[in-house]
Amino acid sequence: MQIVRVHTAEGPTWGVIDNDDVRRLPNGPFASLEAGERVGRLEELSLLAPVAPTKIVCVGRNYAAHAAEHGAALPAEPLLFLKPPSAVIGPGSEIVLPAASRQVEHESELALVIGDRCRAVSEDEAWTKVLGITCGNDVTARDLQRADAQWTRGKGFDTFCPLGPWIVADLDEAEIADIEVRCTVNSELRQRGNTAQMAFNPAFLVSYISQVMTLEPGDVIMTGTPDGVGPLHAGDEVTVEVEGVGALANPVV
Repeated sequence: MQIVRVHTAEGPTWGVIDNDDVRRLPNGPFASLEAGERVGRLEELSLLAPVAPTKIVCVGRNYAAHAAEHGAALPAEPLLFLKPPSAVIGPGSEIVLPAASRQVEHESELALVIGDRCRAVSEDEAWTKVLGITCGNDVTARDLQRADAQWTRGKGFDTFCPLGPWIVADLDEAEIADIEVRCTVNSELRQRGNTAQMAFNPAFLVSYISQVMTLEPGDVIMTGTPDGVGPLHAGDEVTVEVEGVGALANPVV
């Protein structure tokens, strides 16, 4: 099942893709997923970020090769940081390069979308709290990240969290244990990794994070990026692909 969030005259609306059409989810994606009336043809609708999270919890250095390319070791426990909800944009929206940074980079990621409110869940129970997965780009001002003692500024600029194009729901945990995560810039392959390479698997991450903070429906967990991160420049188009989900493309200005 593919869950989208689209712009309509009445405001943002959630729906499910039914062949070439979008059908409304009258109660949103966190209740019954029974589809209602037709909203329109998918190709004619403006896609928004498929979720409006209260928080985006990110995991640093979850792939050994990415840690190595920055001269760092894998952490003994997940390395967590937050991106603000104001950083979220949807497919096709512009990533804006801030004047404060001279080195903005892409980070392609598998993103988890929480479906049920949860706190202190076990790893065995954790996947039942996940609505589905989408593509994410943890855009980073690398020079500012390195300059600061913590990463809020380098990770938190407006437009630094593209998500989309939709949420793929009703997946078994095993279905995402071995899927490819890619990034291209202007059609040039930059990143190509696999979720099997993660140091900490998605269910463990949900459980671990939930020991610290309550996860609300719609919250997003960014599960880390493979190696190959690189610079973005004005005029580029960056595309994140997650196998089984689709492609999230954003222009850079």
